[in-house]
Amino acid sequence: MDKLKFAAVSRNYFNMPIWVAKHAGHFDAEGLDVDIELYEPIDEVTERLRDGRVQFAFGVTEHVILDNEAGGHMRIIGGNVNKLPFSFIAGKNIRSIADLRGKTVGVSSIEAGSSSLVMKLLSAHGLEYPRDYEIRAVGPILARWELLQSGDIDAGLQGVPLNFIALDQGYPTLCEPRSEFPHFQFTSLHVDGRWAETNPDIMRRFMRAFVRAHQWFFDNRAEATRIAVKESGIPEAYALRAWDEYTREEIFPRDGNLATEAVQTLIDISSLIRAIPNRRKTQADDYIDRSYLFAAQRELKQTAGVTA
Repeated sequence: MDKLKFAAVSRNYFNMPIWVAKHAGHFDAEGLDVDIELYEPIDEVTERLRDGRVQFAFGVTEHVILDNEAGGHMRIIGGNVNKLPFSFIAGKNIRSIADLRGKTVGVSSIEAGSSSLVMKLLSAHGLEYPRDYEIRAVGPILARWELLQSGDIDAGLQGVPLNFIALDQGYPTLCEPRSEFPHFQFTSLHVDGRWAETNPDIMRRFMRAFVRAHQWFFDNRAEATRIAVKESGIPEAYALRAWDEYTREEIFPRDGNLATEAVQTLIDISSLIRAIPNRRKTQADDYIDRSYLFAAQRELKQTAGVTA
């Protein structure tokens, strides 16, 4: 068995494809022993991939684009959260976006992630940062939910299924970001391009497991829910609702791919990317390497044809 390390953010539902690959035996079938490491700061995931402490990661797509423009070697090689699975949830005393004037919004990171999206959403309703409200980096959705309940922040993006839990407890949603931005690449599968080039056999096997895990997720509601409960700690009823939402809206890609349009929306919205002077690359496809994904899809299709 070849040992690998994979980094991801917190115990988010975002991680389901990689948890599925491990629990459903897809990694074992490819001779891979994958240690999944979870971190609260989203920046930590990127740093561990950048310095070689992990070989793969689910991270914010924005980080790879910024890394590329700084001369780095990270590559986007597959999809993950291809559509926004969030509600913009506020404290119970807030009823509209206008009520956030002078208040604090929690985000995952000032440098990337949800901050640019929050700024864009609020700007559309007449609130500008930093004039009208404060942004505080507090970590991923689990941390934001705890701080919202304690009153330490006044609003923040809450992902499925925590948004369902919040709504059921009487917290209001101020807007549904997916309605305003139907295509948005929030997180994706990343690798150091140099490592990938020197490990083609491992790349081939990993990507086969990655693709199969997505197909399995869509076909196995009950078993996927069992994995979600075990790994994320969310109640079964909410894990079932999360599966329904993710499959109905295809928030995860059925084939493991990512959408060029979704990456382009991210680029257009990101204040950090737009602020880069003289970008070396201009289009979404310039940052994406689908060669490993497409090779895995072809091999699996050929295998299916032989066994049919």
